[in-house]
Amino acid sequence: MKILIVEDEVSLSNDISHYLMSERILCEKVTNVKNALEKIHLYNYDCILLDIGLPDGTGFEVLRQLKNSNKTDGLIIISAKDSLDDKIKGMAMGADDYLTKPFHLAELAVRVMAVIRRRQFNGQNRLEIGELTFHLTDSTVQYNGRWVSLTPSEKKILYYFISSPNKVHSKTALAEYILGEQSDFVDGHQLVYTHIKNLKKKLTEAGCPDYVQTIYGSGYKFQVE
Repeated sequence: MKILIVEDEVSLSNDISHYLMSERILCEKVTNVKNALEKIHLYNYDCILLDIGLPDGTGFEVLRQLKNSNKTDGLIIISAKDSLDDKIKGMAMGADDYLTKPFHLAELAVRVMAVIRRRQFNGQNRLEIGELTFHLTDSTVQYNGRWVSLTPSEKKILYYFISSPNKVHSKTALAEYILGEQSDFVDGHQLVYTHIKNLKKKLTEAGCPDYVQTIYGSGYKFQVE
């Protein structure tokens, strides 16, 4: 997988790149509209992370050119502007998602994987692994046709796992994803342990195989054979 990071804040761009590359995602970086347009003209990307405020224009120019060229690259807007108008405009122009700074890298990573996976599944609104189905539209879960009642946090964890199967996820990354900024003020590892314990119990009771594996000393993995 390859993504393009269009971000003029170099330290943030480097942090994003370092984190995603640790998830085995190839990253390319540019800092302005001009170089971004050159890149999307020459290459295709699985996902583009696009800042709105750039030194030589706005990210909307890049998004407009991308859509006018009928390209199918996924796109997530990352912007410091918590503006409803910008969000509506970006989504109306064809962006797949919108994330307001500051954000945790774990949340960004799972959103990137979700955009890529949706496109790999040709716009389908559900993810299926064996008899387990995760409905993207309302985050409901079924196993073998039977509804599985999960809490919002359990759904977030399951979605995180399904978006990146067969990868080891640290407790810290999971805590940041679930709690956001609050992860700095509570015992996130204990909370993750509790949520995953309950998630595993509910899935097992529904007849689901034990997909969620504990990797001692490292974290957890959603193991798909």
